[in-house]
Amino acid sequence: MPVPKKRHSNTRTRTRRANWKLGKLNLGRCPQCGSPVMPHHACENCGTYQGRQVIQMEEKEPKGKKPASPKKGAEEKPKS
Repeated sequence: MPVPKKRHSNTRTRTRRANWKLGKLNLGRCPQCGSPVMPHHACENCGTYQGRQVIQMEEKEPKGKKPASPKKGAEEKPKS
């Protein structure tokens, strides 16, 4: 097996590796909800693929609503 006779400089190595970067993702739009989606993948937002519902999605609670909590004056006192 051939082995290099001399060591390559850092500049020569880094110049060769300069083009190892990632490209932009090729994203499309979901026809149902309009969110970005990768080609040949089901939509993560609405669960559709090629116009069909393929993933059963759970309903998300709105962020602004908080769960009901007891009023300040109605707190229970511990029994002693």
